[in-house]
Amino acid sequence: MADLRIPLGRAGRTRVRRSLEVARRGADLLDRKLRILRARHAELLRAEHTARDHWHECLREAETWLRRGLLLGGEGSLDGPPPKRPAGLEVVWTSTMGVRHPRTASCTVPEREPEALSPANTALIHAEAAYAEAVRAAAEYAVARAAARAVGAEVLSTRRRVRALRRKLIPRLEQALARVELALEQSEHEDAVRRRWAVRALQDDA
Repeated sequence: MADLRIPLGRAGRTRVRRSLEVARRGADLLDRKLRILRARHAELLRAEHTARDHWHECLREAETWLRRGLLLGGEGSLDGPPPKRPAGLEVVWTSTMGVRHPRTASCTVPEREPEALSPANTALIHAEAAYAEAVRAAAEYAVARAAARAVGAEVLSTRRRVRALRRKLIPRLEQALARVELALEQSEHEDAVRRRWAVRALQDDA
């Protein structure tokens, strides 16, 4: 908040007017930023929900194929060495009104090693492919969720700043300006009265 201990007089009035103009302009700019952020946040929330639903769908499909594969081949059909290479993830970043957030993710699931044994049945082959797709879908969902959270946090922060200007600082500056102008008006009135008295006194002396 600005220091509102304003000196009286024309200099004080000029200072308050300048501060009030800056505060109003800042509030207008933040209002425009808030409108843009809200629209973008709504888009990101929709993208997050879509990505979440896609991930859940992929996961359900993968689990369905896995259950079928286990029914056909038994628990031992999953025995085997773990993959030698982990999945890779590459995230592309962007920004919205100065808010940095992820835009897209590229997830690479390593293929089966040539020397590795093939799945015991066709259902497990489908399960392997479905889980790879579920991993990619999970990465897309994570990016969409992170983007929505980042922009959402900025929406809340900007809203608080707008409220602080509209509800606190600007009214206080308006009140300060009214006090300064009232003091100036009273001072000018007193000066006018003193001048009239001085003129009358000179006329009486003459």
